[in-house]
Amino acid sequence: MGGFLKLSSGETFSGEWISETSKENSTGEIVFFTGMTGFQEVLTDPSYKDQIIVFTYPLIGNYGINEEDFESGKPHVAGVVVYEAADEVFHYQSKFTLKQYLEKWDIPLLENVDTRGVVKLIRDKGSMPAVMSKQQQLEVPSLPEKDNKVQKVSIEETTTIGKGKQHIVVVDFGCKKSIIKALLDRDCQVTMVPYNTTAEKIISLKPDGILLSNGPGDPKELTGELEKIKKLFLTNFPILGICLGHQLTALALGGNTKKLAFGHRGANHPVRDSQRNEVFMSSQNHSYVVDEQSLTSTGLSTRFHNLHDNSIEGLVHQTLPILTVQFHPEANPGPSDSEYIFDEFIEKVNAKNGRVVSYA
Repeated sequence: MGGFLKLSSGETFSGEWISETSKENSTGEIVFFTGMTGFQEVLTDPSYKDQIIVFTYPLIGNYGINEEDFESGKPHVAGVVVYEAADEVFHYQSKFTLKQYLEKWDIPLLENVDTRGVVKLIRDKGSMPAVMSKQQQLEVPSLPEKDNKVQKVSIEETTTIGKGKQHIVVVDFGCKKSIIKALLDRDCQVTMVPYNTTAEKIISLKPDGILLSNGPGDPKELTGELEKIKKLFLTNFPILGICLGHQLTALALGGNTKKLAFGHRGANHPVRDSQRNEVFMSSQNHSYVVDEQSLTSTGLSTRFHNLHDNSIEGLVHQTLPILTVQFHPEANPGPSDSEYIFDEFIEKVNAKNGRVVSYA
């Protein structure tokens, strides 16, 4: 069946609507992902909530969908656009094809689209609202100006996992499963709390450290959480912020964020760590960045920079045990070069509690 992708800038791309869904159309912000692999992790990453994903690699789905690599319990994307979707899979762990998995969750899949043309347009004009449809003549509806996507993806009840020596409280703004696994692998007990849990409740859990997780959307839609986050900073707990958690840290301390034209999404972004004087490849998924000019008087200094556009990729506080990163150190999907961020965080937690454990 024929299908169409129309962007709010006016351009329409044709393709084939190959998923059997109850939907005649699907609307969302259109973005692109540049990784050759990792489509399963992308689909289930809560940070992609309500977005239409264009995969730039020309063949997607050849190793299928397995039961191990989900980043959450379900896919969060509004739709998927590819040049070719593999209808046969060639991996021993595979349980579903890409098409079968998306059909299970009633998510449209558009194939045989000029993805190169779509991506070039997004790079020229920026990410924007778009609609996938079975009809060619259709207007692109406006997206809500305020849409708290975090509320849609955060857990509803406090949950504790593991029995490790360090107790880490994760504030769930849309946390990926692999972040929790990285903590469990480092002998942590993890307590996940809903994003709007009060500072007093978090402190009452007696954490050894706190992690502010990744998540979807504009960080400025969560201004109601900033005072809570600032209170957590003043407790002197070691704190790690990842992606959205990194942006919220800057906002809570008086900094500012801004939107990139088309964001960073992929597994091939070079980042420089000025403290270690090293460059590594990173996995990323975000539309917003911290404005470096806004950091004066925040107590934050820049430790990591993106070597593509020199945007901020991570911060440290000059006096408080706060470390933040814009990229995804758990590296799912992507290279594992930056997993040492978790080791540094746990070393700070151990040092606060008088333990001496090194992961070097």
